[in-house]
Amino acid sequence: MKKNRNLRAAFTMAALILAGTAPALQAEDLTIPVGSQADRSQISLPSNGMSQDSVRNRWGAPQDIRGPVGEPPITQWSYSDFVVYFEYDRVIHAVVKRNKN
Repeated sequence: MKKNRNLRAAFTMAALILAGTAPALQAEDLTIPVGSQADRSQISLPSNGMSQDSVRNRWGAPQDIRGPVGEPPITQWSYSDFVVYFEYDRVIHAVVKRNKN
């Protein structure tokens, strides 16, 4: 019964979209003033693919560690100026913290 209801709802939504009567979907543009953006050129960040041991050897122990969470496991290390995200034990992204002036 629930399966039929979900299928019926999906077909109804598809019909509305094709007919052009569905509510318009749009993304919101987010503008961040240049003065509020972090300057990545002023700070040394871990590179993608670096191991956790390499990051710890270069930047020391993190101030805070969160995770691992999810599958694949993602761990977050926080330093004073940036945050590093790991998948398993490899860097997947490093983010400069915003200046709070």
